[in-house]
Amino acid sequence: MNFRSAALLLPAMLGFAASTATLRAAEPPKESDYYKITTYDTPRETAMEVGSIELLPDGKLALGTRRGEIWVVDHAREADPSKIKFQLFASGLHEVLGLAWKDGWLYATIRYEIVRLKDQDGDGRADIFEPVSDGWGVSGDYHEYAIGSRFDKENNLWVTLCLTGSFNSNIDFRGWALRVTPEGKVIPTCSGIRSPGGMGFDADGEVYYTDNQGPWHGSCTLQHLVPGTFQGHPGGFRWYEKTSLKKPVEPNDKSRMVTERTRIKELVPPAVYMVHGKIGNSSSFIVCDESKGKFGPFQKQLFVADQSHSNVSRVFLETVNGVKQGAVIPFRSGFLSGLIGGRMDSEGQLFVGGSDRGWGARGGKPYDFEKLEWTGKVPFEIHEMRAKPDGFELTFTEPVDPATARDPASYSLRAFTYIYQAEYGSPEVDEVLPKIIAAEVAKNGKSVRLRLSPLTKGHIHELHLDGVKSPSGQPLLHPVAYYTLNEIPEK
Repeated sequence: MNFRSAALLLPAMLGFAASTATLRAAEPPKESDYYKITTYDTPRETAMEVGSIELLPDGKLALGTRRGEIWVVDHAREADPSKIKFQLFASGLHEVLGLAWKDGWLYATIRYEIVRLKDQDGDGRADIFEPVSDGWGVSGDYHEYAIGSRFDKENNLWVTLCLTGSFNSNIDFRGWALRVTPEGKVIPTCSGIRSPGGMGFDADGEVYYTDNQGPWHGSCTLQHLVPGTFQGHPGGFRWYEKTSLKKPVEPNDKSRMVTERTRIKELVPPAVYMVHGKIGNSSSFIVCDESKGKFGPFQKQLFVADQSHSNVSRVFLETVNGVKQGAVIPFRSGFLSGLIGGRMDSEGQLFVGGSDRGWGARGGKPYDFEKLEWTGKVPFEIHEMRAKPDGFELTFTEPVDPATARDPASYSLRAFTYIYQAEYGSPEVDEVLPKIIAAEVAKNGKSVRLRLSPLTKGHIHELHLDGVKSPSGQPLLHPVAYYTLNEIPEK
């Protein structure tokens, strides 16, 4: 190429470079810009199918696995993943789907009991195994999982017991939530459990579990466990005769949750529907962000994982007329396997792990152990979504562009519910298309009041915000939220 040709080509090259830079600047934001996943290499001698995670007082972690092992992990909280070390603490258990540390003991919830373990001689292996409680039954059916919690504010452990299969309760307290006291006494607490995937607490110590789509559950759900309540599936009603609780009336088949609540005073609706196929297909762990800002701008909100979709979603909850309800918003995808166990430390490090065994998972790997951390960059997101008598109030992590945020055309909304039925699952039914009457931007630019008609009690309100931008023209990282409207506030 001669000098003249190069001189003629140079402006075109510079123009192409400028165009490329502009294109890159206009690229939409990515989840990984804000939350980083670190993947750990796990011991080759085991399949690390993590079912539960607990924080230990010396900075280590305990991992319970579906294969009945407990591993103690050191250096996972450090920045360099190559420094991680694993020590087998115990084996020969049966699906460790709950871990809790207290007073030098590690409590493990396994399929048929709670057992506590201790390393007495200091060699890194448990040498004391003490049964705490076995006050429920097990038949050998594959579906009879037992999901355990950490200690609640009254020093009890909670256990949610999966049914025998999807439909029946063939042995004691299958389909129930139990509390286990420090002395090992079992307190039958809530009926109506179907197939729990995880348990956790909010910042006030209230107890929740996730249930999975199936009979009497049109979708996966996040459920509030209030003592004495009925959580939706009547399969375990036969065990009321072994309790002091009053048996609720049977729900009507092919009804609606909002209708049956008027008949069954003990029935507590799902706090949030984890909308099937959109948020996930198999909800699992629940963690609350109590890191005081070290995990980003979502303090005291809940994070709920999904085994099938290999993701974590974010849940904002509020209490309206005494009932929990709120919105679920996508948060972070891209984990390598189906998430089951999760735990966040005080530094805002979310440790997760799981398996694809039995159901498969989008991540594609048979098992994983990973860490999710905030990069320090604040994403442009819906921060909170609150119900109002005539619509919703949205707050954002960053100011909005007033022109786009006040334009009703920037939003679209539909509402639907599920059939409350004995058949497996449900389609989305009873669709309503509310009209957005006004979108009013607050003076601070960080909240918008959406006025719409109608609001439909008992429906999930699916809100899309594709037209809302930041002042710099950036779209929302996740421009969709699903609000479960159990109650309409009076003011």
